[in-house]
Amino acid sequence: MASEPARIRPNARLSRKMSALARRDTAPEVLIRRELHRRGLRFRVQVKVPTNRRRTIDIAFTRVALAVFIDGCFWHGCPDHFSLPRANAEWWTWKIAGNQARDRDTDALLVTAGWTVLRFWEHQDPGTVADTVEASWREISARLPR
Repeated sequence: MASEPARIRPNARLSRKMSALARRDTAPEVLIRRELHRRGLRFRVQVKVPTNRRRTIDIAFTRVALAVFIDGCFWHGCPDHFSLPRANAEWWTWKIAGNQARDRDTDALLVTAGWTVLRFWEHQDPGTVADTVEASWREISARLPR
């Protein structure tokens, strides 16, 4: 990743707002977890990535090694909803590219460790996401020795 470009500090109000944003238990995550739980699927939340303890899996099915991430449209650069802020555009471009590179690296670490990785955008329908997760969980579970 390129070196960090110069950044203009945001005003205090914006800085407080950005600092207060949830890093876990976001509304989309909670809706998806609620739907998965309703379907009888049990999981853990905020599980450390096995080979990089500084990173976490949003929803982890540890028995079947299935990792589910719910990516925020802004922070992860959704192709449909991301819009680059006008202030500090160069810095934000660098920041989002770094987040995306870290996501790809996390996926690679998990796959190398034998995990299946699913990524969804926060704007996706929780029921549709749960359908995909449940189908993957069932497929992986069926392959496991009993």
